[in-house]
Parts: sequence; C-alpha cells; structure tokens
Amino acid sequence: MAQKDQIVAAIDIGTTKIVAIVGRINEAGKLEVLSLSDTPSKGVKRGVVLNIEETVNAIEITVREASQKSGVHFQDVFVGIAGQHIKSLRNRGYLNRDSYEDEITRADIKKLVEDMYKIPVEVGEEILHVLPQNFIVDSETGVKNPVGMSGKRLEANFHIVVGQIASAKNIEKCINRVGLNVKQLILEPLASSEAVLTEDEKEAGVALVDIGGGTTDVAIYYDEIIRHTAVIPFGGNVVTRDIKEGCSILQRQAESLKIQFGSALGDLAKEDKVVTIPGISGREPKEISFKSLAYIIQSRMEEIIDAVMFETENSGYLDKLSAGIVLTGGGALLLHLPQLVKFKTGLDVRVGYPSEHLVKESNEIVNHPMYSTSVGLLLKGYEFLKENKEQIALKNQAEVKEMKVKEVEEKPKFKGKIIESLRNVISDIFEEDNQRIN
Repeated sequence: MAQKDQIVAAIDIGTTKIVAIVGRINEAGKLEVLSLSDTPSKGVKRGVVLNIEETVNAIEITVREASQKSGVHFQDVFVGIAGQHIKSLRNRGYLNRDSYEDEITRADIKKLVEDMYKIPVEVGEEILHVLPQNFIVDSETGVKNPVGMSGKRLEANFHIVVGQIASAKNIEKCINRVGLNVKQLILEPLASSEAVLTEDEKEAGVALVDIGGGTTDVAIYYDEIIRHTAVIPFGGNVVTRDIKEGCSILQRQAESLKIQFGSALGDLAKEDKVVTIPGISGREPKEISFKSLAYIIQSRMEEIIDAVMFETENSGYLDKLSAGIVLTGGGALLLHLPQLVKFKTGLDVRVGYPSEHLVKESNEIVNHPMYSTSVGLLLKGYEFLKENKEQIALKNQAEVKEMKVKEVEEKPKFKGKIIESLRNVISDIFEEDNQRIN
C-alpha cells in the first residue's frame, strides 16, 4: 500500500474527553479525516490515568464508534501523552567518524539519536522523545541538516523529553486492554504544534499554548526548531471549579456558564446583565452577574498566563517570539481570552485551528481548536511511518518469513503423528493375530 493511501488511527486521552480519530493523506498531501469520535473522560486527571477501568471503558466506546463511522478496523494507534510529570532537558552528543572522505549519512544521525536514549535519567523515568536542534560538523556550527557533508567529528544539540514510566505504562495498558497496540507515544504539545502552526511561524519564533481541561501544554519554536516544551498542571477545569465554588452552584452549571456567558476580561463584561441559575432540589434560583463571572474567570486565566510566561522566560526565547503566541485547545475559545493574553504578555496572539493541513471539504466539527491535538497525532503518526518506512517493511518481511517457517516445521510433525498412529494400529492387529494363533 502506498504511503499516501495508508490509513492511520490515533487516540487522544484527555482529562475531559477521549478522542479516537482515523484519517489518511490524499494526493495533494492534505489530511482527510475519515471519522472522529469522542466520549467523556472520567478516569483521567491532569493528563494522567488514575482509574484504569473507567478509562478503558471510555476508550472502548470511542474506538468502536470511530471504527463504525469509518468502516475501518484498525490495530495500531498513535497515542498522546501529557501530564505534570513531563519535563524536558538539553544535551549534546558527538560521533567520531573513521574518515573525512565518507559523506555523513542518516545512519550517523540515527546513531547519535540512539545514544541519547541511553543517557541516565532519574529512577522511574524514561526518555519519550529525542529531538535534534542543530548540528556541528568539525568546527562548522549551526548546521540544520548535515547529510551529505564531509567531516571527521559530528556533534548535535538535542531537546530531550522525559516522562514517568508508570504513566506511560498505564496508558499502554489501557490501549492494550481494548485489543489495540500503541505504535508510538507522542508528546501532546508536539502534536498540537504540527496541526496549527505554520512553517513561517516556526521560523520567526512562536509559542504554542494548548489549553486543555486538565493541563496547559507549551511548545516554543525558533528558526524552525523546537526549543522548549512544558506541561502546566492546570487548565480549563480549574476555571470551572472556581466558578462552582465562587457562585455556589453545581459543576455542570459552572461549565455551562463558562462556555455560554463567560469572558476572560471583567472590565468588558456588562454590569446590567445577569443569568439565572435554577436552585438545587427546588431551592430558590440564583442570579449571577456577567461581570462577577468574568472577574472569577480572569483571575484564574491570569494565573495560567503567568505560568506560561514563566516557562517562556526559562526557555531563553521570550525576546525572539516574533510570531507571538498561538492559542489552541478547548479553552482557547473563551471570550476575550486573546485580548487578555496580549495585554498580559505584550505579544501578538491568534487562535489556532487545525485547518492548515486538513482538506477543504473537512467536517466543520474536526476543524476546531479542541481537536488540534487529535489531528496533530495523525500527522505525527504519518511522519513516524515515513521515517521508519524501511524498518517497518523489514519487520513485516521478517514476520511473514517466521510464519512460513512455523508452517514448514508443523507439517513434518503432523506427518509424523499420522505415521505413528498407523504403526500403532498395525502393531495392534499383529498382536491380536498372534493371540488367536496361540
């Protein structure tokens, strides 16, 4: 099957929802989403699976629905990973080559990357991604792609993403229990970046901020290279909780208030407008002013923005973000949020939709900030298959060969059993004849 025709499936395990998505790349190189299904997530908190059984049930429901809608039965899936346990670090590796004459190959770069997976990390942690930033060939610095160059010593700076082994294993366990295999775990801010950022933004310098239910993911690019990643352990759910506690109402009422009447800027909310909330179990209804609601939301969103700015300053690229900030995720659609972010940071702000890589005829439901990560997982999945095309082909050939060897081995055993049975029957006949003669 040609690469462009290959169907890929992905699962986004979020705090508020679990999404299963199936798609393929068309002739024009655009992503065609065949089906998308989501179901409420109950066993996940701040991006980490805390209840295996509830998470498995939710995955099973959404996978079954996605498979029925697309008419595709899939086995391997690409899965997103996030959570407060995610952290990043930088490291440099080098490779001394045998000769100046031989050109640097992709195999040399692959060896450098593989060496980075062997660096020591803390107990209970594992390396999820090794992302090359730039290369040094002998004394030549700032090389983006050294393939084809000549040199004795090859060095590279790497951005390394580290996560907890237990969290990754729990995700894999949930996927395996519904009869699927995890092809690759992908850091969610990398997936979201792939879906909503343009190449020009990545070159100029941009910070992607994906505001989900339980976490806010940050990815910073400059000069087309990923420079920093982080997962902030709170998102839209803390805003809902603040509304619930501040207004003394139910969780579902607080969520509905936030979506329908919420604003991230208290000063722009109208003082004379109120919304009436039904009382609990027949009690008196409550009136909540738009302005009070907006100030509750604004105070928490400012806290999230401060955490994003802290990560941006730590990256060392705050003064290089010419393209500013791109907001995505379900929380990005909060009224007046771009204005608040621009006021607090002084940077240009836009809301990112995954339309950049989707076919024009795509369902409007898919082209929504809350599905940026899901669409990005499919795109990263295609990227993985493309990079590992040869290895996957060799693995498939090896599996086919192994099956044939097993068939050959089983046939003689089967024949041997038939011959042995015939011998026993003939032996019994001769023994009966001998007994009669005697």
